Amino acid sequence: MPTDPEISFLTRLWFAWLCSFRVLFDARFAARVWSVREAPALPPSPAPTPRAADTTPALQLLALLQREGRLVDFLQQDIADFPDADVGVAARVVHDGCRKALRTHADIEPVRSEAEGARVTLEAGFDADLVKLVGDVKGEPPYAGVLRHRGWRAKRLELPARVGEHDARVLAPAEVELG
Repeated sequence: MPTDPEISFLTRLWFAWLCSFRVLFDARFAARVWSVREAPALPPSPAPTPRAADTTPALQLLALLQREGRLVDFLQQDIADFPDADVGVAARVVHDGCRKALRTHADIEPVRSEAEGARVTLEAGFDADLVKLVGDVKGEPPYAGVLRHRGWRAKRLELPARVGEHDARVLAPAEVELG
């Protein structure tokens, strides 16, 4: 049970005025108010213990990107000593596979419809979850600036159903070729 919020003086004054009329003209309401007037105050409930987030869906998505595009292999590989041409070829393979996995399991759309580089104005009350202000941020909205990144949001994410007991932390099993 959450603790009661602080109620402003004006709200309490309005509420007292409203309750006084209900007490005068509504006997059942008056009886309920009378019954709680000397009831002991409930002790505040302890704050809920935060639970660890379920990382299984994120691990499933990472496993899909590994399976289709070898993303984890690419990111774990030290590519500093590889020629740029080899890195480009590998990046193209990873890109194609990961793009296929993403498009198969998710619908992704831009947060903003304007083209990158367009001038935009953010009015007061804009959603800070959708737009991140960068650069020389000061003052109050409206803010005018240049759209540097359209942002992305997921409209749909459908991950494969897990079958049986499977350790989601295993993104790709080791492979041993017999022969």
